[in-house]
Amino acid sequence: MVKEIERAGIPVAHIATVVPIALTVGANRIIPAVGIPYPLGNPNLDIHAEKKLRRSLVERAFKALQTDITEQTVFEA
Repeated sequence: MVKEIERAGIPVAHIATVVPIALTVGANRIIPAVGIPYPLGNPNLDIHAEKKLRRSLVERAFKALQTDITEQTVFEA
């Protein structure tokens, strides 16, 4: 489905807990997540650090959506 959305001209960012799987299935814009049980956060952090972590992930996803790419790209921190 992601490939069809991108063929229509709409970029898609995949926040992935396991990057090699995202690469294997053909995701184009990949943002590594925190981890499998908590992909978009870390419950061990205090509230301010947690918000900073989540904001960082969302900002990387926005950057990925705005970036023209010609091949699969992993957007590291």
